[in-house]
Amino acid sequence: MRFNPGLPREVFGYWTQERRTLRQGFTALAISSGVGMAAGTVLGFMDELLHALPGLFLLIPAAIGMRGAIFGALAARLGTGILTGQFTTQWDRRSFTGQNVEAAALLTLFSSALAALAARALAAAFGLPSIAVWRLMVISMVGGVLASAFIVVMVIALATTAQRRGWDMDAIGAPLVTTTGDIVTLPALVVATFLVADETFSAVLGAVLLAFAVGAVWTGLRSPGQITRRIMLESLPVLTYAAIVDILAGGVLEARVEAFVTNQALLVLIPPFIANCGSLGGILSARLGSELHLGLISPRRWPEKIAAFEGSITVLFSVAAFAGVGLIAHTVSIVFGFDSPGLATMVGVALTGGLLAFVFLFAVAYYAATATFRFGLDPDNHGIPIVTATMDFLGVLCLVAAIALFGVG
Repeated sequence: MRFNPGLPREVFGYWTQERRTLRQGFTALAISSGVGMAAGTVLGFMDELLHALPGLFLLIPAAIGMRGAIFGALAARLGTGILTGQFTTQWDRRSFTGQNVEAAALLTLFSSALAALAARALAAAFGLPSIAVWRLMVISMVGGVLASAFIVVMVIALATTAQRRGWDMDAIGAPLVTTTGDIVTLPALVVATFLVADETFSAVLGAVLLAFAVGAVWTGLRSPGQITRRIMLESLPVLTYAAIVDILAGGVLEARVEAFVTNQALLVLIPPFIANCGSLGGILSARLGSELHLGLISPRRWPEKIAAFEGSITVLFSVAAFAGVGLIAHTVSIVFGFDSPGLATMVGVALTGGLLAFVFLFAVAYYAATATFRFGLDPDNHGIPIVTATMDFLGVLCLVAAIALFGVG
């Protein structure tokens, strides 16, 4: 294949054309990385809790990932609604916004229950130590509901502001939703653990919450709102896949829990690293989804030039985001007295793992968006959940591979 000397100029020209997206995306990712590090700090202090409640580590990627999958998709749908003129601030069950929010709430109950069941099943299948399924159910569902209540308000406020100020929701929605999910989910899980001290109480509460989750699915599928029903029908299979993949990511972490607990700087790195994988995949998936809706690209087998240019923007985002995560994780570890392998190693681990993850990220984001669009489905309901969940798992694998490559832990 011959090198096209004009290609770098075209790429640079595209970056110049999309400078507003770059500016907003870098800002959102900077906020995502900085605030997401707070979640990493919380996880760094959870080392004793991870020992006391075996199996909790299994839930963490799913708990974080489900918030990104559900509410990242909500942000993408609202962003598309802004572009198509459907988005309003009306909240009744018949409105576009109201039906989207209702579906997100019902999916939160479903996905939290499924994550608990999948975590216990994985622990049993691979002989990993774990607390009882009902205790996992309480932690997952109560933590998920607490976190989601905060996130949904943020998403609506963000969409309203984006519509008023002309912001690109596709560039800022996924990073900020992912960040918010990171920062509120881990504390919410910690709060939920206070409800599982008594085995009998947690068993009763867990069974009641499972019944609520089943009722949420029934309510969503029989909803009078067409948008709600469609979101439920299209999202249930995707979120089932997402929950299982996120639990597999948790299994990778649980299997190496001792290495992470004894080197807390790596614990600090986990949430922002996974968040950036989800954020970058969310940005790319949302932009490709909007471009498919607007007819700017077509669902081809191989990415056309504009899709490749979108990938080049994601590369820029990746280098800045993952290098920044490594730098901030080292700094936080020094401030709080966590053991760190050093600045160069932390940046090297984060950047190497992140660039490995990008290779998978682009392929997953492109084919998830185009395949769902080709089959007449909504890329906003499928692209972001598929991408974020897949990248949670692949991102963890890439991070573990980078850690092994640098001989850390």
